Amino acid sequence: MRLGQKHTSSVSEAILKEQRQLRMERLLASPGLIIGLVGFLVILLTAVLIPLFSSVDPNAMVVSERLKPPSGEHFFGTDELGRDLFTRIMYGARVSLWVGGSVAVFSCILGIIFGLYASYFKILDQILMRICDGLIAIPGILLAIALIAALGTSSWNVILALVIVYTPSVARTVRASAMVIREQTYVEAAKVQGFSDFRILWKLILPGVISPLTVQASFIFAQAIISEASLSFLGAGVPAPAASWGNMLQASKQVISKAPWTMIFPGAAVVLCVLSLNLLGDGLRDFMDPRTKGGAKR
Repeated sequence: MRLGQKHTSSVSEAILKEQRQLRMERLLASPGLIIGLVGFLVILLTAVLIPLFSSVDPNAMVVSERLKPPSGEHFFGTDELGRDLFTRIMYGARVSLWVGGSVAVFSCILGIIFGLYASYFKILDQILMRICDGLIAIPGILLAIALIAALGTSSWNVILALVIVYTPSVARTVRASAMVIREQTYVEAAKVQGFSDFRILWKLILPGVISPLTVQASFIFAQAIISEASLSFLGAGVPAPAASWGNMLQASKQVISKAPWTMIFPGAAVVLCVLSLNLLGDGLRDFMDPRTKGGAKR
């Protein structure tokens, strides 16, 4: 009996070891996932750590230092008010990552709730999905501007507006995945055994929608960063003098011919952050779904 147990244990350990090895091989075979993850972590750690160790005030104006080109004293130069661009970009990264992350989290939470219940109850499906269709029909940036115009400009109102913009697409993704899972045999068996609707939704169906939702969350993160920068550029986002990539780009319009670095560095920060998140999302999609082209090759 003990020999049988030892044999079973050794077989289980071998299977687990092989699975870990396969996951590692798939991870290493996805350069986009690694590059995106490393790039995002570098931006995140830089945004979090550098302001903690720097004594430079991002809003400190030194008129005598205005429009200084990049140098050893000011790595990214200074803006039209003599503020250090490197410091402001790092603080702007905090704003963008906080807004983007908050929008991704809250959109996914609301999207899960609406999508799950819409997939399970026909009455709610008709109500919730028609509301989502109406919101999706409105261009996202116009809807966000209208909401912020009604609520006022602040970082929290930007988050609220973008959550309203992106929640419908999350809800539709969750609903589509949940409707497929709802027809599975184990869900039907749970209904026959008398499982409550709440337990079926949150214990059986929810785990099946996490994979596509994780991928979509990374893309929403990137889209929210672009939307926040766009709103700030238009004057409807994070209000000055708070450092934001969008309002830095807006301010650079006046001096771009004299000081192009005031546009280049904030713009590059937006591009690198969004590119990292998109690569991360593409890599996660291939890693988590072997049916994709990238996953099939592996």
